Amino acid sequence: MKKTLLALLFGSSLVLAACGDNASDEASDANNPQDAAESAAGTEIEPEKIVNQKCSSCHGGDLSGGMGPALKNIGSQLSEDEILSVIQNGKGAMPKNIIEGDEAEAVAEWLAEKK
Repeated sequence: MKKTLLALLFGSSLVLAACGDNASDEASDANNPQDAAESAAGTEIEPEKIVNQKCSSCHGGDLSGGMGPALKNIGSQLSEDEILSVIQNGKGAMPKNIIEGDEAEAVAEWLAEKK
């Protein structure tokens, strides 16, 4: 029974970590009008920050891998378009669309430079 409960809790925490917490991001924008204005103004996308927020729980903070594969040298294995496809469609245990739109494109470009 303890093993089943532990497995359930662990699995749930992984799903929550992979999905991120967009609700708190929206709430912080509502509480800070300057942040909301900067977001609306289309400030520059920071791919490294996005990767740290959305990917490091599985791929490691230094991209050396963990539950997910290492991404340190992913640009030598996959093209930018292939990386974007994985982000959009998922692969293995990775769910699709963890990052979307311009952010996904910026992250794919940034990761493709990792060789």
